[in-house]
Amino acid sequence: MALLDDTLNPAQRELLGVLGAARDERPTFPDDVRARLRDELEDGLRPLVPLLDTLGIDDLWVSKHRLSSVTGCEVRFLAEEAAGFDGWTVPRARGSVAHRAIELSMNWRGEVAPGDLVDEALARLTESDNSLGSWLQTVGEGDRADLRSAAVDRVAAFLELWPPLAPKWRPRCESRVVAELVDERVVLAGKVDLTIGTADGMRAGKVLVDLKTGGFSPSHLDDLRFYALVETIKLGVPPRRVATHYLDTGTLVPEDVTEGTLFAAVRRVTESVRRWLELRGPHATPVLKPGPVCRWCPQLASCPTGKAHVDGD
Repeated sequence: MALLDDTLNPAQRELLGVLGAARDERPTFPDDVRARLRDELEDGLRPLVPLLDTLGIDDLWVSKHRLSSVTGCEVRFLAEEAAGFDGWTVPRARGSVAHRAIELSMNWRGEVAPGDLVDEALARLTESDNSLGSWLQTVGEGDRADLRSAAVDRVAAFLELWPPLAPKWRPRCESRVVAELVDERVVLAGKVDLTIGTADGMRAGKVLVDLKTGGFSPSHLDDLRFYALVETIKLGVPPRRVATHYLDTGTLVPEDVTEGTLFAAVRRVTESVRRWLELRGPHATPVLKPGPVCRWCPQLASCPTGKAHVDGD
């Protein structure tokens, strides 16, 4: 159903203006773009297979988080790899709860209330048989209240900033994308917060959106280029545009997808995976790169450079 402009607030109208495009404004890509991207990826990754064998890795799963981490501070990256996932916390869980609530809002009949959506999301996630469900079943009431409050704030911001997503736009939340490469030895995988639209033949139409709280980071753009690459390998048609939407400020940072951005993502993947495997070996020296994430680094207490950076903020 078409929406009249006077039903939308200025932020919603602006968002539609940035993300929307008439059919003749959407780019068309060549039929062989997927094959060329895959070939270049596999040409870069295949020489690393002996390293996988040496390290005893049957299949290497590559996510946006690992790519971002290995291109940042290598000392922090290795510390996090060694520690592994050490359990759920309110900050870690709020995104999953909010995204589930946003997904429910797309098919919710009647008036949408952020608190109702979050309560339903919490109930469904608590019943799940994964690690988040187990944590939610045992979490204390104080943490649960904090989690609900944080998720409600995030969902309310989304509903204020986004227009109702019409079914014809084919909105999807937490859309999983996977690309298996080099005989399934390297797997690129991720979940896109929100996708809108669809391709028409080789004419691009899909928009990939990452929802963020907090401020801008250059790595956010790299994350979306990674998603665009995996989407293209999966579907054969690149998305039309990617965008990071910062819910705290309402700022939208878009980028049109081109062959140039996709091949840049290929180079980043192959170079980052190569360095990742080198760091797993016995002879590499990790490079220290202080930055905003130092305050959350597990090595902070024993890192003078990191402590100096945090103290200087």
